[in-house]
Amino acid sequence: MLKNYIFDFGNVLANFYPEQLTAPFVQDKELCRKISEVVFDRILWDPLDAGKITDEALKEEICKRLPPKWAEIGCRVYDNWISSLTPVAGMTELVEEMKRADMNLYLLSNISIGFAEGHRQVPWICELLSGFRGCVFSGTIGITKPGKEIFDYLLKTYSLKADECLFIDDSIMNIKGAETVGINGYLFDGDAEKLRDYLVYNKCRI
Repeated sequence: MLKNYIFDFGNVLANFYPEQLTAPFVQDKELCRKISEVVFDRILWDPLDAGKITDEALKEEICKRLPPKWAEIGCRVYDNWISSLTPVAGMTELVEEMKRADMNLYLLSNISIGFAEGHRQVPWICELLSGFRGCVFSGTIGITKPGKEIFDYLLKTYSLKADECLFIDDSIMNIKGAETVGINGYLFDGDAEKLRDYLVYNKCRI
């Protein structure tokens, strides 16, 4: 029986599309694409999410890889990416419904220390995560999905039984990682209503 519901953040609760996050700062579409490719390069963000580099180190890399005028814009994009996030359609409503039903909600996200420390400054994110029983941010603990260790960490930290948990993520690799420790997985495709139907079908008390 499912008792605990573990959400990913990016592209599950919040839209995370680099060009959309860059667009408010750049009018030219081609320049927007080029800057977003540098600012949100996984070569930089993977170690950022693992807590291996700092925000300042990432911005130094932006400055090395872009001309000065573009680098200034890139750093501004990075400084504002958290406040530029928007909720995935229907997910705020679904989460609030689950909270009203007193369901056990958790967050497990590959995300930076900067987000872990700064997300409370964004009202809609702060409100969304209020009432969650626990949040695990990869940057603060130095381990990331889809590795087994981060799922073990979540289970141990909050004294959860794997077979009583449902992990909701948009990455099949992360779902498979959860399944290696016995956690049930749901591959989210952006459709909040479909997720709600799944929860109802599985007799969750929503």
